[in-house]
Amino acid sequence: MQRAVWNTIIGVLCLAGIGILAWPYLAPNGAVPMATEGMSRQEFTQQSPMLLPAILTKVYTAFGETEEAAIYDKLAEVATGDALEQLYLERVGAMAGGGLNPDQAIHEVSLLGMSARAAGETVNVSARWRVLGVVGHDEHMHMRGNAYAADLVFARADGEWRISGFDLTDVDRTDAGTLERNADAPPVDKAEQES
Repeated sequence: MQRAVWNTIIGVLCLAGIGILAWPYLAPNGAVPMATEGMSRQEFTQQSPMLLPAILTKVYTAFGETEEAAIYDKLAEVATGDALEQLYLERVGAMAGGGLNPDQAIHEVSLLGMSARAAGETVNVSARWRVLGVVGHDEHMHMRGNAYAADLVFARADGEWRISGFDLTDVDRTDAGTLERNADAPPVDKAEQES
């Protein structure tokens, strides 16, 4: 009996210790904050595995916008310089070409692996991540689970760490998901089902 009590006490203390260590980096709702203001290059390098999913989520949130000004403003929160221009032009170009359907919902961005190292005044990050979400069309939706890899450069801009270089090195769509009919889609006629 005493051993079980001690194990419980030790478990609670360990969880409390983890919470205390993580507390400065967590927002009140438990999410990783976007603000990197005041972080040294070394602190950003060390904390980048915790920060990168939130930064990437912000990029995908910007890509979900349909107004050019909103796309630019949201991207500017996490990107600067050439990377901001590159990401913005890719999104706006895709909208003009009919790609990147705005009827999409990103459910999760998870880090599959990464390395970060300081280089002069910047931090170079090689990362691989997975995006889980839904892309909808008029009559159906696609469940997506794509993986991406990129070499990113982070630099200080306006006192915060932002993406200043972005080189997409791999896109893996082998787990692109399944096709589901939307609940409000018109019924499929028999001829369509047989084809």
